[in-house]
Amino acid sequence: MNTFIREEVGRLLHKAGVKEVGELATPPKAEMGDVAFPCFTLSKTLGKNPAEIAKEIASKITVGGLVERVAVFGPYVNFILSPSAVIGEVVGEVLKKKKDYGALTSGKGNKILLEYPSNNTHKEFHIGHFRNVCIGNTLTGLYRATGSKPHVVNYLNDFGSHVAKCLWGLLKFHGSEKPPANKQKWLGEIYAEASRYLKDHPEAESEVVEIQKKLEAKDKSIWKLFMETREWSIEKFDGLFKELGVKHEAVFYEKDIKAKGQKIVDELLKKKIAEVGEGGAIIVDLTAHGLDIALVRKSNGVGLYLTSDLPLAEEKFQKYKVDESIVITAQEQQFYFRQLYKILELMGFKKKLTHISYGFVTLPEGKMSSRTGKVILYEDLRDQVYDHLLKATQERHADWPKKKIKQTARALALAALKFDMQKHDAVKNIVFDIKEATSVEGFSGPYVLYSIARINSILRKAGKVSKKVSFASTTMSEEKRLALLMGGYSAMLEKALEQYNPSVVARYCFDLAQAFNDFYAKCPILTDDDLTTSAARLALSQAVKNVLINGLSLLSISPVEEM
Repeated sequence: MNTFIREEVGRLLHKAGVKEVGELATPPKAEMGDVAFPCFTLSKTLGKNPAEIAKEIASKITVGGLVERVAVFGPYVNFILSPSAVIGEVVGEVLKKKKDYGALTSGKGNKILLEYPSNNTHKEFHIGHFRNVCIGNTLTGLYRATGSKPHVVNYLNDFGSHVAKCLWGLLKFHGSEKPPANKQKWLGEIYAEASRYLKDHPEAESEVVEIQKKLEAKDKSIWKLFMETREWSIEKFDGLFKELGVKHEAVFYEKDIKAKGQKIVDELLKKKIAEVGEGGAIIVDLTAHGLDIALVRKSNGVGLYLTSDLPLAEEKFQKYKVDESIVITAQEQQFYFRQLYKILELMGFKKKLTHISYGFVTLPEGKMSSRTGKVILYEDLRDQVYDHLLKATQERHADWPKKKIKQTARALALAALKFDMQKHDAVKNIVFDIKEATSVEGFSGPYVLYSIARINSILRKAGKVSKKVSFASTTMSEEKRLALLMGGYSAMLEKALEQYNPSVVARYCFDLAQAFNDFYAKCPILTDDDLTTSAARLALSQAVKNVLINGLSLLSISPVEEM
């Protein structure tokens, strides 16, 4: 809700005798009003029926200016706002503040660390990682928009058993081969090949364990190959992160902290937090906390993810003096992080740790698995979406230069992918549908971009938007709805961050775009019959464009000039 609206409604309520206004609500139906004041809290304080209290308050309110009239709906005092007053206030603020419109200071002074996408070297960058990056980028933007200072880092799992398995497969099946151009993809294929072989030949697992032991001992016989192949992955990831707009302030590597993790396991044993389990493995019994048995070191002495994640938590707080450390991973790791955080708690670690999870991404063919080789690579999906939109753009604009067609198709492809990854609640699984994601008629990124392109076209035809505009003639419900939606931008930011849910931002952008298209269909903008109304509607359109661009920027989506 716009600050001015909140303050004005609050002022009227104070004059009517309400000492503490508290939270204001939005009525479920537009015909019931624009702002609602619930009287339930007053009912408890005064010992009276909330509906009667609502009637008493309404009778004491003097309307005028922003508030056109007041209505009582049961226990609510509802305020019906003047369309021209609301539009004038909101549009004026949007056009004045531009990129800073709606920004908050509620998080000022908060220092947050976000770790994402925490991917593995020697494996491919798939669409699950892509969704992770989309969520991380949006949360980072939300923290900035609410006044916090976020630090973005990554943790590369470059030293786990998957690395040993990949190197074993490389040496066993491809030792004499020359690496292809896409070395990272090749490593992912080798990992999948090795996993399939080991499933059918479990007796070969001991060979992989030996490589893992050599890695942890930094044995020269394997170290050079490890570092070379690791660099292939890092180089590829750096390029992808640049493409996706991720700027990591630092990258933590498992190879640098694994030894420290082994020392922490020894300390856990000394403090009797950990114990020797069956077969000699080191475990932490968390059954009393409802978290089962946590394995922190294998019986053969080799460390696991937990072995490394224990020192990682400490490292991050040592490097960055933050108030909270957030990790974003797939939902299948929820239980793992509950175990990790409980062990850290038992160690006396008292920093604030948060795990944010998200659902799987699949195609209609089914779930991914890097072990079986059924992986949907981000680059492959991106290229498929790009080809689809390139063809569509060529058909619509055969007269455009080839460079412009390609640039537009590329921007639309990234918008389609990023929006589709984030329009669903973060915890929900996604079945990616290319037709739905690229449509300009539904809940999609291209639909929102098309709305901006439509506004651009209107503004080009109109020329310059006047700075001095009268909104007295803007009385249509479609105009008012746009202003009220834009006025809710700050509340949207707070809700999205409170829920750690980028879908709140995506839904907001779609709703605003849809409301603009309703307005466009029913309210003539470029008309010579009424230049005052035309100027007001042009200013309203410009404001909508600004807010849409602000919202999409949170989703790391850039607008296109035309489509």
